[in-house]
Amino acid sequence: MVYDSKTGNTEEMAKAVGEGIREAETEAEVKKASDTSLEDLEKADGIILGSPTHFGTMSENMKKLISESVGIRGRLEGKVGAAFTSSGAISGGNETTLISLLQAMLIHGMMVMGDPIKVGGHYGVVAIEKPDKEALEACRALGSRVGRLAAKIAAR
Repeated sequence: MVYDSKTGNTEEMAKAVGEGIREAETEAEVKKASDTSLEDLEKADGIILGSPTHFGTMSENMKKLISESVGIRGRLEGKVGAAFTSSGAISGGNETTLISLLQAMLIHGMMVMGDPIKVGGHYGVVAIEKPDKEALEACRALGSRVGRLAAKIAAR
């Protein structure tokens, strides 16, 4: 689970996603994008990316990691992926941020999961400003779903 956070809101969501992964009885490593190596991505069975929304797209640190991931193109194929974001405003480009994260995963040949739960992100979990109880529950549920699926695939 890789995240970037400027104000702490996305970090709070990342911790909840990590809890959900662990609730699914799978191992979770929660790391900042700036502390994540390409080897970390290769070793993971599933990758969940979380970024604040910056002008309708992912943060600079997340973009840097994704740009570097071209060096491992083809080695993330078949992994499970998902995304989440936080922003300061409802009209802050949340869905375009999620799509930019998922697009990078699709280019790597990953299988992506959306958020069919109740917070309305569709493409992933969204929080406006400080994540509320409902957003954190959605983060845990997303982590649990990705953790369960990644474990099933890895067991094959």
